[in-house]
Amino acid sequence: MKTLEEKAKELRLKTLELSVKKGDAHLGGCFSEIEILVSLYNVIMKEEDKFILSKGHASHPLYLLLEEKGYSPKICAHPEIDLNNKVYCTTGSLGHGLPIGAGMALARKFKKQKGEIYVLMGDGECQEGTTWETLPLAVKYELDNLTIIVDKNKLQALEETDNVSKMNLRRIFTSFGCYTLEVNGHSFQELITSLKEKNYGQPKIIIANTIKGKGIKFMENNSAWHARVPNDEELKNAYKELR
Repeated sequence: MKTLEEKAKELRLKTLELSVKKGDAHLGGCFSEIEILVSLYNVIMKEEDKFILSKGHASHPLYLLLEEKGYSPKICAHPEIDLNNKVYCTTGSLGHGLPIGAGMALARKFKKQKGEIYVLMGDGECQEGTTWETLPLAVKYELDNLTIIVDKNKLQALEETDNVSKMNLRRIFTSFGCYTLEVNGHSFQELITSLKEKNYGQPKIIIANTIKGKGIKFMENNSAWHARVPNDEELKNAYKELR
């Protein structure tokens, strides 16, 4: 766990550096998902598995992890499909990753192919109708090779998520017939345990409670850091916290 925690801190630092270099930052949402991505790419996923970042604006840590694995994804604001470099879906317009991931999982069921499909989406993204149009299909076809992780950082672009549309996600996902778990999204122990847990005959939902901007105090729980590059003074303070 200590090694994973050090990896998460390193990934936050590299994400900050990449975002500043590119002049295009969604640091709040990038930092809330770090432990989720590290758990998947460093512990859970096998070669035959596929990952879709449905909250495509938070792409920079994904690119960095793929580069560490020896791939060369195109570094752009939102992921663009590139199968050779393990980017399986173009995302950015919210609500697209889950339907495509469910389609992949369904195809594997029909073909009796091995491999899990993992989709990471945001809690604000759950307001998209495509989420709730996809789940009945996933339940009907018993897509237990599909794991949906919701980065529940409780903030979206301009507002608290509950102030826009208040939803009891655990109750709603369960009512659809999904195998639903809720964990601390910054706890490697809880994340890894939930990702390994079996979900026979049901798609798995992991609601990961996170903090937007996690790791830099002045960014935490602050919607202003949904899409913003730090100025020189802010950057200096951010480096102090991460180094």
